[in-house]
Amino acid sequence: MRIEARPLNRYPWYLRPFFWNQRRKYGAVLDSALLWARSSQLFLGVAVLYGMIDRRASPIDPALRSLITVRVSQINHCSFCVDLNSATLLKRGAALDKVDALQDWQDSSLFERRERIALEYAEAVTRSDREVDDELFARLRQDFDDDAIIELTGLIAFQNMSSKFNSALAVPPAGFCRLPDAKDEDKQVGT
Repeated sequence: MRIEARPLNRYPWYLRPFFWNQRRKYGAVLDSALLWARSSQLFLGVAVLYGMIDRRASPIDPALRSLITVRVSQINHCSFCVDLNSATLLKRGAALDKVDALQDWQDSSLFERRERIALEYAEAVTRSDREVDDELFARLRQDFDDDAIIELTGLIAFQNMSSKFNSALAVPPAGFCRLPDAKDEDKQVGT
């Protein structure tokens, strides 16, 4: 990592419940959380926003949310996010071959129409060499109502923020999931 995390006892007391929850869920406090927490107010804002995006009542299916977060993380070269989000995607019922095929989703028969349009939209929002045009938005509306599009766009924007933060600070993967080879990473982002 480019910036080291502080010892746990140097963080404000009111962040301890978040750290406790991460230990319970992942077995450790994540490096990414410790970096965000160096600015406690920023960390609280990010944690609340993530909680709202990843809530049970979201109109976006949990597996689809995870599929999108993995793809955005791949594009942004965030190995930590690919690792964590791939493990979450598997827990949410995706098959390993689908996770492996995500970097080439356009050429795979494993993805349903709704997943394909969401992935296409996620790539258009994430990549600076693309944009969301009216034709893409019209196709998106065939599978998602306005509220779901707002949620999907918020999810994509949040994952862009998160994966760019972790990538810029070189947060390493935590070993939650098998990651692709370096040559496969180049394929993931279309280079």
